[in-house]
This record gives sequence, C-alpha cells and structure tokens, in this order.
Amino acid sequence: MNPSTVSSVPSSSVPLAFGDLQGCRKPFQQLLAKAAPPDDAPLWFAGDLINRGSESLATLRDVIALGERAVPVLGNHDLHLLSVSAGIRKSKRGDTIGDILAAPDADDLLDWIRHRPLAHFENGMLMVHAGVLPQWDAAMTMELAEELQRALRAPNWRETLAGLYGNQPNRWSDGLKGIDRLRVTCSALTRIRFCTADGTMDFSSSGTLGSAPPGCIPWFDAPSRQTADVTVVFGHWAALGLTLRDNLIGLDSGCVWGEQLSAVRLAQNPAQRTLTQVDCESCRVEGGGN
Repeated sequence: MNPSTVSSVPSSSVPLAFGDLQGCRKPFQQLLAKAAPPDDAPLWFAGDLINRGSESLATLRDVIALGERAVPVLGNHDLHLLSVSAGIRKSKRGDTIGDILAAPDADDLLDWIRHRPLAHFENGMLMVHAGVLPQWDAAMTMELAEELQRALRAPNWRETLAGLYGNQPNRWSDGLKGIDRLRVTCSALTRIRFCTADGTMDFSSSGTLGSAPPGCIPWFDAPSRQTADVTVVFGHWAALGLTLRDNLIGLDSGCVWGEQLSAVRLAQNPAQRTLTQVDCESCRVEGGGN
C-alpha cells in the first residue's frame, strides 16, 4: 500500500480539504476551529502551504505538528522554497520564506517538504495543486506523480529540481522520457490553469476565465478529460475563486489576496459536501498570488 496514494490514518471520518494557506496562519487556525472536524478526520491541503503570507514558518510548523493526519501535496510555492534553499533560484519580491530558511531546524523542515507527494488519490478523490492533463486518468496521474516524487527524494534531487523549470515541452506525449517527462508532469500538477482542447498548456495568463489565451480553455473543461470520472480537488487559481461541481472542487479562494480561506468536507456524495470559509482581510498582501 503506497502512502502517497492512501492515507495512513485509519479513519471513518470524511476528509476536510483546505485551499492554499500560503503562510496565512491566523485564518487557517480560525478555519480549522470553525469547521471543527472530528479528531480523526484527515486534513487535506491542496499545496502552497507557505509563501506570501506573513507567517510561513509558523504555518508550516502547524501542519507538520498534525503528523500523519495532514495530507498535503506540493505546490509551486513549496517547490520554489526548495529551489531557493538549493541555490537554483533567487528569492522574489514578496517572498516570505526567509524565516524558514533561517530556522535552526531548516534542514529538517525542507526535508519534510521534499518528501511530500505531488498527488493523492483516495475514495474517488484526486488531489493535486494545479490540475491534470486531459489524457491522464487517475491511475496515470498517480503513476506520473510518483515518478516525480521518487526523483525529488533521490540523492540528485537538486539536479532534477533545476530541470523542472521551463515551459517546454508543453503537452503530453507517451514518448516523453527523462527530464522532459518530469517537467511536463510538474507543469501540469503545480502550474497549469489554461490549455487547448488537446491539452497543450499555456502559462501566459493567471487571471479569470475571461482572460483565457486565444484558443484556450480551463484545464478542467478540456473535452474527453480522463479524470472526469473522479472528483478532482485543486488549488492554485485564486482568480478563478471557489469552484464547486460534482466532480471538481477548486479551493483557492484568494486568502493571500485578502479574500477568503476555504475548506470543504469531502463527502463522496456531492450533496453531502459542506463548505466552511473565513475572511482573510488581515492576511492581504500585495502581489499575493501565483
């Protein structure tokens, strides 16, 4: 049984899934208290635990303290932290990861992040940070995510991580190998918003649905999307806002922009899912998203 695909917390409770925390600790604490899940309920996090909010280190410690109850997937901001720590990228204006990098136990914190999964699938629910390509079903998504996970946990993980940046190739092919295959996987799972009908990714817009690049649609509206038979849980897209469909749960409701932090109880029956939100005015930062 693979721990990246099945939660190791034996529980009869329905998971509670959170949108992007991005270092907004106070709203996270308020939302957890307001939602009041049972003590044995798994807590799912759709990536981007840290960065842009003012309490990245404390937020990360809160999630780690949850132990195996916490089920996070990696987002682009989490990978950015790893890249800065490895000297692959420089900190950007607006980053709030310095407190993590300066922590006395920074190596342990970074190691914990590096060993999180890129996707999680359980009880018909597939959680990723950004999205999936239309050619991938849930099994294929997990297979590709696990390939990338293994590479990021290997001794040469820095070399792999450095090779994940870039927009090409921007579409899936069964013939992809090596770093190109890993890069496409990473781009889809942690960066995608818009693509063409055949799944060619376009990274030129992070805005609302009305800002779609020419010929592009949201990844989840691609025709013949092979994950349409499961419920996909994701974050990453603050400008999209909370999105609730029977087979789609978009949880990034713009907390770091001063909007709301959202959590959804992931009942298998869509009619039994419940939404809980808190306001995030106190967490508003300039240039908060992406």
